[in-house]
Amino acid sequence: MKLINYIKDTKGELKHVSWPTRRQAIVFTALVIIISLFTAALLGFFDFSFSYLLENFVL
Repeated sequence: MKLINYIKDTKGELKHVSWPTRRQAIVFTALVIIISLFTAALLGFFDFSFSYLLENFVL
């Protein structure tokens, strides 16, 4: 009985959710991808820079 009540409550709560429009979902997804690529490029740049500095000047 607990599982059935949980499913009913979940279904009721999902009716209160404010779902994004299709356009909003596309824009937010593109924004997340762009920020992720920027972060990956930035981290890659710092990794390359520090590796280069360590190999040529420290070790």
